[in-house]
Amino acid sequence: MTLNFAGMAFLMAVLFSTPAFAQDKPAVASGSSSNTPKPKSMWEVGLHAGTMFAGGDIKSKFGVAGGLHVRKAIDHLFSIRVDMLGGMLSGESFDPNRNYEATWLSGTAFGVISLNSFRFDRTVRKVNYYALVGGGGNSFETAFEQEDQPRFDTIDWELAPHIAVGGGISFRLGKRFNVGIEHQAMALFGRRSDLLDGFEKEGGIRTPFRDLVNYTNLRLNFNIGNASSSSEPLYWVNPLDNVFKDVDAIKKRQDELLADSDADGVIDAVDEDPNTPPDVPVDTKGRVLDSDKDGIADYKDKEPYYPPRAGETVNSDGVVTNPISGPGVTEARVKELIDEALDRRGVGTGGPGSTGGGGGVTEMFLPMIHFGSESNQVKYSDYGTLAGVARVLKGNPNIRLVVSGHTDQTGPEALNDWLSYQRANSIIEHLVTNHGIGRGRLVLQWEGKKNALVPVTSSYMNRRVEFRVATQGDVEMDPPAKPTGKDGY
Repeated sequence: MTLNFAGMAFLMAVLFSTPAFAQDKPAVASGSSSNTPKPKSMWEVGLHAGTMFAGGDIKSKFGVAGGLHVRKAIDHLFSIRVDMLGGMLSGESFDPNRNYEATWLSGTAFGVISLNSFRFDRTVRKVNYYALVGGGGNSFETAFEQEDQPRFDTIDWELAPHIAVGGGISFRLGKRFNVGIEHQAMALFGRRSDLLDGFEKEGGIRTPFRDLVNYTNLRLNFNIGNASSSSEPLYWVNPLDNVFKDVDAIKKRQDELLADSDADGVIDAVDEDPNTPPDVPVDTKGRVLDSDKDGIADYKDKEPYYPPRAGETVNSDGVVTNPISGPGVTEARVKELIDEALDRRGVGTGGPGSTGGGGGVTEMFLPMIHFGSESNQVKYSDYGTLAGVARVLKGNPNIRLVVSGHTDQTGPEALNDWLSYQRANSIIEHLVTNHGIGRGRLVLQWEGKKNALVPVTSSYMNRRVEFRVATQGDVEMDPPAKPTGKDGY
């Protein structure tokens, strides 16, 4: 049968239309079981050239060949490729004397599998190993001669099928370009399967093995598409790339939510004053403390717990400049100031002129003391604050204080209980040893990692000791069990 050009054109059209079946599906609709649709990816278009030789009855010589291809990824593992190939083959044998020259044209549709698609160590691969298998149509024209028994002069063009297998390696040189080395082997089928070299056995009997076409080639591959809306072909992209991007976005969002731009221990999400100076004591909402409400922040105030009375004024250091009761602050004046502060907070002392509910002091604001991670050491910078607490106790000898220790949210519970106890005990020992406060006026309690002030596992604000005025129902807690072994570090 002579070559039917209309039939050949139809075959090529079918082969080139094959990648259309691998186009990306639309994004998954809301409510679908998949939350991450396959990303849109570019097409690959390539040129290839190399050497071609035939395995048949006649010893083959190397010929030249070349062509082009189009490839489209179905997913990260599989892709479809259509190849067009043209080349020259020849061979010569001297016993008996035979030789041939053949011109080859073919089109092949391949299924390609990437062999290293599930390595997750990089977002984009630098090297891609792949195998391919497929089938298609070919046509060849062979001119030959045989001195001892000429049977044919020319085998004309006819369309015939073949199957093909191969493998290769490609190297990524950029988002748009890669190069590859590949080998293909094509096995012919049909009555012409043993005639590529022009020869069968005598009497028209074919050799046991059909002729094989081998093609080793270098490939130049270009990625075609809109880089802003399409990824590289998926066989270059890590299958977990979208997951990694989502995780990074979540981490970035978490970092933004937990940021503490002024490093005061209160995250920006709840910080009402996000620009406080460094190392300045703040309350749980990030506001600079002014315990005596005299307009001078505690970190500037030399008398941070002594509010001025009506008619008194303070200087830039928070010190009263015109004390009504004369120079200095007497013990009676300290008690009076404390009672006034408690009344402003709606907590009466039960004394004359009290505006509270009576029945004894039940609440008073005192600063918190913070600690380093896994430490119960009182910092030197807090000595002044504790001296102020001691002055309040000495100025009001009828009150007792609950000293409550806390930790952050990290570490085993047993260790946190013990550490919170140790922190409260360190504060009590400091007040007793350095300021002569009676031990019976200090009620030690510990809460471990309960009652965190901010929802951050390792927040500085949670590593603290708090003070409050004790009531008749407050009793000292027994020490927790001291942690030992692996769980206690």
